[in-house]
Amino acid sequence: MRASRFYLPTLREAPAEAELVSHRLLLRGGFIRKLSAGVYSYLPLGLRVLNKVADIVREEANRIGAVELLMPALVPFDLLKETGRDAVEVLYQTSDRTDRQFALGFTHEEVITDIVRSSVQSYRDLPLCMYQIQTKFRDEPRPRAGLIRAKEFEMFDAYSFDAEDEAVDRIYKAMWKAYERMFERVGLETLVCEAEAGDIGGSDNHEFMVVTPGGEDRVLLDEQSGVAANAERCDIGGSYETAACEGVPPAERVQTPGKRTVEEVTEFLNVSADRLVKTLLVRAGEERVAALVRGDRDLNPYKLARRLGVPKVEMLGAAEVQSVTGADVGFAGPVGLSGVRIVADQEIVAMAGFVVGANEDDAHLINVCHGRDFEVAEFMDIRIAQDGDPSPGGGVFREVRGIEVGHIFKLGTRYSEPMGAVFTDESGGERPILMGCYGLGIGRTMQAVAEVSNDDSGIIWPISIAPFEVVVVSVNPEDDAQRAAAERVYEGLVAEGVDALLDDRDERAGVKFKDADLIGYPLRVVCGRTVADGLVEVKWRREADARTVQLESAVATIAQQVRDERARYA
Repeated sequence: MRASRFYLPTLREAPAEAELVSHRLLLRGGFIRKLSAGVYSYLPLGLRVLNKVADIVREEANRIGAVELLMPALVPFDLLKETGRDAVEVLYQTSDRTDRQFALGFTHEEVITDIVRSSVQSYRDLPLCMYQIQTKFRDEPRPRAGLIRAKEFEMFDAYSFDAEDEAVDRIYKAMWKAYERMFERVGLETLVCEAEAGDIGGSDNHEFMVVTPGGEDRVLLDEQSGVAANAERCDIGGSYETAACEGVPPAERVQTPGKRTVEEVTEFLNVSADRLVKTLLVRAGEERVAALVRGDRDLNPYKLARRLGVPKVEMLGAAEVQSVTGADVGFAGPVGLSGVRIVADQEIVAMAGFVVGANEDDAHLINVCHGRDFEVAEFMDIRIAQDGDPSPGGGVFREVRGIEVGHIFKLGTRYSEPMGAVFTDESGGERPILMGCYGLGIGRTMQAVAEVSNDDSGIIWPISIAPFEVVVVSVNPEDDAQRAAAERVYEGLVAEGVDALLDDRDERAGVKFKDADLIGYPLRVVCGRTVADGLVEVKWRREADARTVQLESAVATIAQQVRDERARYA
């Protein structure tokens, strides 16, 4: 490929809204262009990288016996109703001219289950594992960071179908290993952590995180035990002794006019946030629950739902809060609260003489103790974990940031049971098929590589997914010898199977060099003044210094170096 015929719209400056370094570099390097919030075009360079990532993912999926198919992006709404996922918040909805309702595919569990239920009848038809690489659509409320949180994105999604739990475990482990190989081959180190299943559901699930300061996910890591979990999922260890209430004065109502937030109340009363207890009112199934957490902590709704044994909890609206407490939002408290189950985070066990809302507008209670002033039905781990919290593994959590690039799930019968995807087992009984699903963001993986592999000049792509493996630069196309040398090296490399680009543009040498570094070609070959001495300059993007090689042997030397570099990612 010749640069003079290629589309290379590099930018000197990135748009102001690009926060992550990878987002800025993908825009500046001419890989992607924003069409609207969360919607991007892949320009020729970007598409080449995207396709190379997809090829690696495809190879590793095929290696473990998964079979590729392609499902439609238009999903009949009736299918989603079968599993109760017709009200997912990120769903795009549309209809045809007959008013039949469709969703744009955000995942394809229902579609693949519909395919399988029409053909699988016996345990002899199992196991199955199928995958696709396809565009997904999600109406993200806050699209950000380029391809990291987009409304339209390329995704690998695989689905497994098994008869026994042991078989589910086998394919889960096989896909786990396949993911590790996929990420290794694109140059990424990943941290596998426990995670929340979200709208997909199921039991066990794990995320593959790329640890980087620019990541949008909070991950808690106990390096002593190896425990790692997304902050949404992270269980907290430790034990707490019940605080003694002896000597604490009786609870006292104090006026706090207009002071609703933790910051406002603590400043007004001159107390620290860890001496205040927040009362958060939620609906858990048919039950109303008051969840108590320390003022400097946040409630984890996912953990609360798990502890209460419900799919999810929802915060009560302002009108319901008024009905339950007799006060506006911001003044709820556990003392005198009736018709509500009270649960508290385990940290509250060790607290006495704290501040709570008085269930009265513009008022709080001080000197409050649990057990004396109100009863807690159960103490449980319901707060969001943070840096320094004790780990269940015995160590202490350290918080890091990460980009989620993959997520695998054991779904059990979450989809097969409501959709009637059943099989006849060896004894003649009918059972729902056991399922797993496995997602990997192709574009997100591409950007994650750019996020962790760059310098002040641009991206440093691994050779496995670089848009071109080698760029051959003709410094002065007006110089016949330099131009001929560049053509010779380029043609020779192409003949050797090297994915090469000839930069024959009518641009200054400095522009070509800056573009090469910005775009991140792994190897740059320069045909300049040294051609007169029978030499060309070779420089790896990851290295500071260039070397010269004989023009006569340049093709063979460079081609071998490329093959050696490929082997590092094979």
